[in-house]
Amino acid sequence: MGRAGWLRVAAAVGCAALTCAFATALVARRVAAWRRWRQALAVLRDFEESFATPEERLQRVVNSLAIEMFAGLASEDASKVRMLLTCVDSLPDGSEEGIYYAIDIGGTCFRFLKVELGAGSTIINQKVEYQPIKEELTKGTSEEFFNFIASTLKNFIEREGDEGRALGFTFSFPVRQLSITSGSLIRWTKEFSIEEAVGKDVAQCLNEALVRNGLNLQVNALMNNTVGTLALGHYYDEDTVAAVIIGAGTNACYIENNEAITKRQGLLTNSGQTVVNVEWGSFRPPQIPLTPYDICFNNETQNYYDQGFEKMISGVYLGEIARLVFHKMAQESDVFGTAVDGLATPFILSTPCLAAIREDDSLDLREVGRRLEEHLKIPNVPLKTRRLVQRVCDIITRRAARLAAAGIVAVLQKIGRDGTRCGTTQVRRMAGVPKRSVIAIEGGLYQGYSVFREYLNEAVVEILGEEIAPTVVLRVVEEGSGIGAALLAAAYSSNRQESIGMT
Repeated sequence: MGRAGWLRVAAAVGCAALTCAFATALVARRVAAWRRWRQALAVLRDFEESFATPEERLQRVVNSLAIEMFAGLASEDASKVRMLLTCVDSLPDGSEEGIYYAIDIGGTCFRFLKVELGAGSTIINQKVEYQPIKEELTKGTSEEFFNFIASTLKNFIEREGDEGRALGFTFSFPVRQLSITSGSLIRWTKEFSIEEAVGKDVAQCLNEALVRNGLNLQVNALMNNTVGTLALGHYYDEDTVAAVIIGAGTNACYIENNEAITKRQGLLTNSGQTVVNVEWGSFRPPQIPLTPYDICFNNETQNYYDQGFEKMISGVYLGEIARLVFHKMAQESDVFGTAVDGLATPFILSTPCLAAIREDDSLDLREVGRRLEEHLKIPNVPLKTRRLVQRVCDIITRRAARLAAAGIVAVLQKIGRDGTRCGTTQVRRMAGVPKRSVIAIEGGLYQGYSVFREYLNEAVVEILGEEIAPTVVLRVVEEGSGIGAALLAAAYSSNRQESIGMT
């Protein structure tokens, strides 16, 4: 072989060596990428296992919450749920007539309502206006806060041209109620921190502000948003026995027989029944493990383990749980690429965004990709990672919805509408004549997120069983916290005599 031949052989060997080296490097990169992908899948697998809510576990959550409700009715501070007595013993029945006003405060935007009622459960007309609350008012003084509310109500009434007969006041913060028209603030939640208002009668504070602003109206009924929702539900359907809020926060109230209440006997009513505000957000179900994501979340807030049930269910928190899971995946793998700084920002991912990701049914999950790029600044996410992201959002949604369902069944169990003896694990069977039980539900998470609603409805049927489930109706109620306040004001300003007060 001549020199030229040897050169050709050497060139061929060199090319082969380069090709082999390139192939080896490519295989190595693919193996590394696969390992990193498997690390992301391992995070998902552990996360899914820790968020599991099998029926048996939910049944134990039901029993646990029902027992806490019993304890909360026995004495103050005996339970993880407050079981606050609302002093409401009479709900609207459809006979109310006239024009009534309501104020609904539950966050940094509050509402004024004018409601005109006709006989026969007829709402002839209603007008709603929204008013944001400046941040400085949420941290100022109680006088400044209530003056702002009263002056804005005065402007609203002047535009409407009719002062109305009575005023309902929905105040969705923990209150120890003293009568239907008075209650002292226990503590602020959400973004509010007007510390000198704690312990004050919030209805009296508003009444004094109304007088200062020249209004003749006074608070006829004080309540929280769940009681308002119950009032509106009962206005249309007398079989309504409870109300649940599932939105930015979550809570429940229900109608309780007085003989079941041993604490604060002086507040019990002459009608034999009282509406109880459960305050179930503070419940911490021991059967549900706190995951690293729940623990991290609670560590980042001021109140460690506070409002545990609410943080697992409500709309303020679900997006943040997802963000923590994605951040963990980014730390363990490169599924999101290198542009992951946004994942380190708390609360950058909202629950409406989580819902949009979960409900994307396009073949290429283009909405998932758009949301990741717009909200988390992560571009060009491959399809398999989009599927991973959607799966995380589904797992979070499912746990939240099924826990909310367990809460609803616990309320039914407490009042004997679930087919078992409270606290037992017997198979639920119908005893005697079936009783129809309507649960009024309000809140954007349940009303606006179809996947959440479907998971919750399915879980209620799963827990109750096929025999009892048909007797329970979950009914969406809109504007309950506002219109319901006007309805209760109407009920307590009519010919009925107020039958509740300290003795």
